[in-house]
This record gives sequence, C-alpha cells and structure tokens, in this order.
Amino acid sequence: MNSGDTAWILISAALVLLMTPGLALFYGGMVRAKSVLNMMMMSFGALALIGVLWVLYGYSIAFGDDVGAGLLGNPFEYFGLSGMLGEDTSAAYPVMAFVAFQAVFAIITVALISGAIADRARFGAWMVFAGVWATLVYFPVAHWVFAFDGDDVVGGWIANDLLALDFAGGTAVHINAGAAGLALALVLGKRRGFGREPMRPHNLPLVMLGAGLLWFGWFGFNAGSALSAGNTAAIAFVNTIVATSAAILGWLLTEKIRDGHATSLGGASGAVAGLVAITPACNAVSPAMAIVLGAVAGVLCALAVGLKYKLGYDDSLDVVGVHLVGGLWGTIAIGFLGSATTPAGVDGLFFGGGVDQLWRQVVGALAVLVFSFVLTWVIATVIQKTMGFRLPEDDEVAGIDQAEHAESGYDWGTLTAGGGRVAGSPARPIDARHSTGNSEVSA
Repeated sequence: MNSGDTAWILISAALVLLMTPGLALFYGGMVRAKSVLNMMMMSFGALALIGVLWVLYGYSIAFGDDVGAGLLGNPFEYFGLSGMLGEDTSAAYPVMAFVAFQAVFAIITVALISGAIADRARFGAWMVFAGVWATLVYFPVAHWVFAFDGDDVVGGWIANDLLALDFAGGTAVHINAGAAGLALALVLGKRRGFGREPMRPHNLPLVMLGAGLLWFGWFGFNAGSALSAGNTAAIAFVNTIVATSAAILGWLLTEKIRDGHATSLGGASGAVAGLVAITPACNAVSPAMAIVLGAVAGVLCALAVGLKYKLGYDDSLDVVGVHLVGGLWGTIAIGFLGSATTPAGVDGLFFGGGVDQLWRQVVGALAVLVFSFVLTWVIATVIQKTMGFRLPEDDEVAGIDQAEHAESGYDWGTLTAGGGRVAGSPARPIDARHSTGNSEVSA
C-alpha cells in the first residue's frame, strides 16, 4: 500500500468535490438575480443525490464485472459497497479511495447539465431527472470508458475493445453532459423572452470566482486521474495549466476581433473551455501541443456559443457550446496531436501515427453523444408528460427562486444606507403574507 499515492487520490477527490460548489457559483453568477438560488441548488441537489446513489449501486454499475458486451457492470456486485471495507495489501491504494474519487466525477457530470435549462425547470423534476439520468446514462457510460479489464473483472467496450483514449472524462463527463444538455433544452423549450429580452449575467465577479475554483479543482480532475503521485500526474498538471491559459487567450482574441471587446465572461468561459478540451488528452499530448489544443478550443467554443441564436435552441449557460464542443474537440484532437513520447504512448496523425487512433477517438465520441442525447430526450419527455418538467409561465416571469424555494438571493428591501429595514418591508417571506404595511423602521 503506497501512502503517497493514497493521499494524492484522496486529495484529488476533495479537489474535484470542490468543483461542484465552484460550478454553482459559476452558473449562479451567469443567470439573472431572480434565478441565482435555484441555479445553485441544482448543483447542490445533484451533489446530495448522486453521492447516495453512487454508494448504493452506481459504483457497481460503473466498475462491477461486465454483464455483457462491455455495456454494463453488475449492479448488485458491490451494492452498498458491501464487502469492500477490508484492506488489500497487494494493491497500491485502498479501493475505497478509488470509490471516493469516481464518486465526485459522477456528481459534477450531472451538475454540469443543469446550466442548459436555467430559469425554467421545476426543482423536484430536476432531482428526479438527475437520479434517473445518472442511473441509465452516466453509470453505464462510466463503465464503457473508465472500467478497464483486470484479473477478476471485465470492463467496458470503449476502454478495452475500441481502445479510444480518454484520460479524465472528455467522453464520459463532457460530451455526455453536453449532449444531455442539448436534449433537455429542446424538450423544455426556450425561456420566456429568449432572443427578445436581455438575459445578462447578474454577477460577473461570482462567475470569475466560480471559474477560478473550477480551475483549481480541475487539477484533481486531471492530474488525479493518474491515480499516483508520479510523472503522469505531473504531465497532466502542466498540460492543464497551459491548455487552459491558451484557451483564455483564444477566446478573448475571438471576442476582440468579432465584438471589439474582450470580456470577463469571455475570460471565465475560455478557461472552462480549455479545461474541458484538455481533460481527455492531458496524458496524451506534449505541453506544446496542449497549447495548440487549448487555443483552438478557445476559438471553437467562443464561436459555438452563438449557434443557439442561429439554430433556435435555448442552451441557457452554453453547456453545448463549451462542454459538448470542447469535449468533442479534446477527444478527437488526440487522434491528431497525440505523441508516443507521452504516458499514453500513442502517435496521432500529425506525428506519424496515421488515422488508426483518430477513427477510434471519433467512434468513441460519437457513440457517447448519440447514446446520451437519445436517452436524455426520452427521460426528459416522460418527466415532462407525467409530473411536468417546465415551470409555469407566471412563475418563470416572477422568478424561479420564489416559486420553487420561497427565497431570494438578494433581500433588496433590507439594503438601506443606514443598515435598517424600510417600513413595510418584511424581514422574512412569511411576513410578506401577513404584513399590514404598518411595521416600523428598525434601527
């Protein structure tokens, strides 16, 4: 048992867990003030629910012995993680450390989807969707991509038969979530006033803080996927720095040329685009090629976020433009930019490897895209036609925070110059229903 590797895996798991609150801040700042709490609650709700489901059966579906064709692990093999608490002295790290590390991947993947349907989804319906989607889509896809054959277990088809490379989740996390976001946006329809009313981010400092926390946590996401504190983790760490930096520059340059301004929202979005793109490739490309990969990702994603206005779908916070497009580029780019001098040990087309790895990357990426899109469409449609997924129009216009949570992100009535409360402005939601309008100004 290597205590250093175990410590690195556990620290990396904690870093990735931080990404979900970071995402809540990132998404929360991007919506209007009347929606900030609901947006953040969708991330926290996913964190709570998927954490429980992962222990009950999610880990078993993802990493249990395959039940056929590399599509699904046995959901009962590790149900409730029974029989996994003992220490295997022949292993480099405890299996429970790996369970924890993969749990936070499942959580962040589900949370990412929520940005596509900001402002208009019932919270209860979202929680039902999150549980069903994780069960039917994420857990099986994680098996496809992350479950490698071992001495006593058969893994997934992408990892072991197709041999497509995905070091930290370009397919299982980002393409998966991006395709799901597109399907959800189409099923729920556009926000009221989309394309006619301004729907600008209400708090850009919050967006930039969230992007910074995501970048910080992403070192656990990428370098932690080495599962050891060694050379592979170090290379992934460096590539995560430079690809993200290059993507910011690419996005800002695109904005400057296209719009005349380089914006803070563009800088934050560019960072996430670079992080998404380098995720599958961080052990497969050199640092120089990571810069190329990141710069292209920044440009592609900056252009892709405008497609929703041209094609008419309302992907509220650009899950499709950043995660789907960025994930596709990063996954397929391995087939072009991969180098046999890296830990992955595979040359891409530009380094004499031909198209062998390229076609594998394309097939893996498209398989996850189609599977996720189709199943998400079905799941969302069933929920919409049964319990109702879309918020009523009046509640959407008034504000989803009040309608779904009976709260407001900002209590404007109490923000007076003297720190007091304006007469007639209740301090709590319950007072608003019973106030006579005669309350005194409090000092």
